[in-house]
Amino acid sequence: MTNDLRATDRLSRDALAVLQPGFEGTTAPDWLLRQIADGLSAVGLFGRNITTPEQLTALNAQLRAERDDLLVAIDEESGDVTRLEVVEGSSFPGNYALGTVDDPRLTEDVAHELGRRLAACGVDLNWAPSADVNANPDNPVIGVRSFGADAGLTARHTVAYVHGLQAAGVAACVKHFPGHGDTNVDSHHAMPRIDVGLETLHARDLLPFREAIAAGTKAVMSAHILLPVLDADRPATLSPRILTGLLREELGFDGLIVTDGMEMQAISAVYGIERGSVLALAAGADAICVGGGLADELTVLRLRDAIVAAVRDGDLPEERLADAAARVRALADWTRRARGADAEPGAETQEGTAPGVRGGTGRDLADIGLVAARRAVLVTPGEQPYEPVTEPPYVATFSPEANIAVGDETPWGVAGELTAMVPGTLSATYTDVAVDAADALAGEVLAAAEDRRIVAVVRDVHRHPWMATALDAVLAARPDTVVVEMGVNRAEPKGALHIATHGAARVCGRAAAEVVTGAVSAGD
Repeated sequence: MTNDLRATDRLSRDALAVLQPGFEGTTAPDWLLRQIADGLSAVGLFGRNITTPEQLTALNAQLRAERDDLLVAIDEESGDVTRLEVVEGSSFPGNYALGTVDDPRLTEDVAHELGRRLAACGVDLNWAPSADVNANPDNPVIGVRSFGADAGLTARHTVAYVHGLQAAGVAACVKHFPGHGDTNVDSHHAMPRIDVGLETLHARDLLPFREAIAAGTKAVMSAHILLPVLDADRPATLSPRILTGLLREELGFDGLIVTDGMEMQAISAVYGIERGSVLALAAGADAICVGGGLADELTVLRLRDAIVAAVRDGDLPEERLADAAARVRALADWTRRARGADAEPGAETQEGTAPGVRGGTGRDLADIGLVAARRAVLVTPGEQPYEPVTEPPYVATFSPEANIAVGDETPWGVAGELTAMVPGTLSATYTDVAVDAADALAGEVLAAAEDRRIVAVVRDVHRHPWMATALDAVLAARPDTVVVEMGVNRAEPKGALHIATHGAARVCGRAAAEVVTGAVSAGD
C-alpha cells in the first residue's frame, strides 16, 4: 500500500510538473500556491497579471516563497506583443522592425536589455522569440512578430535574440516549430495547414530553428499547424514524427519542448485540452502551456488527472512523463543558477548562459528600444516637399480587429505621442466596417478633422479592403494627409508623407511622431 501511495504521489507530482498554467489577478491566488506546494513547477504570466515592474517583482517573490525553483514564464515578445508593458505599450520595437534594420548586434542588445528587465522582475523563461519566416504576407497571426520573409535574415536575428536574452539569465523559447509563417489561418481559431515540400520546409522554415538550436536556445515551442509532408494526420504539437523524429532526433534538440496554448481552437476544438495534452506529451512535448484563456484550479486538476489516468491506462508511458518532468526541472535549475542560486529576483550573477556568453554586454542600453525604433522607420516623401505638422492635427486611426496573441488591451498608434509633442491634437479610432461603408467612414473622418491636418494611421492596410478604401477616399479629399503604416509594409506608399514603422510598439509611435512634427527630418 505504501509503495502504491508513493507511486501515485510521484505520478501526480510529475503530471503537475509538466503544466504551465496561468491565473487571474496581480497576486497569487491561494489555489495556485497550493498546487505549487503539491508539485506544480511552472506558471505562465500574461498581461492580466501585471501592472508595474514593482508589482511583478512582488508577485514573483510571493510565488517563489512557496518554492525557489519555480519556473516563471511570460509571453513577452516586445513590440506588438507585450505583457511587461501591457498598460502603456512596449519600450522595444518588435521583430519586424529589428529585421528591417538588419543589424544583429542591435537585435542582441534589445534582447539583452529586455532580458535584464525581465530578470529584475523575477521572470526566467520567455516564450520568445518568434522564429517564423513570414512567407505569407496575408498571415493573420504572425506578421510583424516575425523578423521577415527571408529565411537567412530570420535565422541570424533569431540567434542574436537568443544570445542576448540568455546572456541576461532568461531562457529563450523559439517558436512556433516547425514554422507558422506560411499560414493564412490563425491557430487560435482553427487548424492552419501548410502544403509545402520537404525542400522548402528545410531551406526556409526550419533554418531559423536549426541555427537557434546550434546557438543554445533552452526551449522550443511547438505550433498547432498541420504539415502533411511530415504528418498528414496530426498537427505538429501532437505529432511524434515532428517533435521526436524531427526536432529531437534529426535536429538534435535536447532542451525543453513547450506546447503553444492548448486552449487554442486548433487543439481544443478537435481533441479537447485533456486528450490534446496527453497526446502532446506522448509525441515528445515536455511542458503543456495552458492559461491564456483557462486560468483556474479546475483546469489544472483536470489536466493532472488526465495525465495520471493516461499513464495508468497505458496511453502515456510513465518513463515519457518522467523524462518530461525532468526536463522542466532541469530548466528550472538552470534559471535558478542563472539568477544566482540563493539570490532574490534580479541578482546580477549569470551562470549557464548561452555558449561563450557570460554576464552583461557592458554597454549602456537604457534607450536602445527608441534607438532601434528610429532606425526601423522608412519614410517615403510625397510629390510635394513635406511641411511638418506644427499645429494640432487630427489623428484618424484605422484599427483592424486585433488577433488574440496581440490582444486589444495594449494601446498602439501615434495619437498619444503626437499629443505629447503637439498639445491640442485630436484623435479618434475607426474600426472594421464593410467595404461598401468605407466611403461613409472616410466622410466621418473628414468632417471630424475640419481644417486640421490629418494623420491617418493604418495597420496591415494590404490585408483590409475597408481600410484601403477609406484611406484612398481621405487622400482624394485631403492630399496633404500624412499616412503612418504600423503593420507589415506591403501596400504602395501614399500621402504627403508615408511613414512605415514596421510595428506598433509605443516606441514605434514615438519615432513616427518625431518625423511627423519635424523633430527628425523626413530626409533622415
